[in-house]
Amino acid sequence: MVSKAEVAKAIEEVRPHLQVDGGDVELIDVVDGVVKVKLKGACAGCPMSQMTVKWGVESYLKKKVPGVKSVETV
Repeated sequence: MVSKAEVAKAIEEVRPHLQVDGGDVELIDVVDGVVKVKLKGACAGCPMSQMTVKWGVESYLKKKVPGVKSVETV
């Protein structure tokens, strides 16, 4: 089972990388290994946001938190 606290800690490690470009990410929920996030700032309207979520946030969380299956934006 994936702990929301573990995911939140890992997201805090990712956030500075997004903030450099004027964006941000907010953890909304974790359900059955699926992490739901909301993109903010420059990331919210960026056409590359899905790549950022899948290749950046999702790949990092999968390495840091066992049991994370995917990351979805809401």
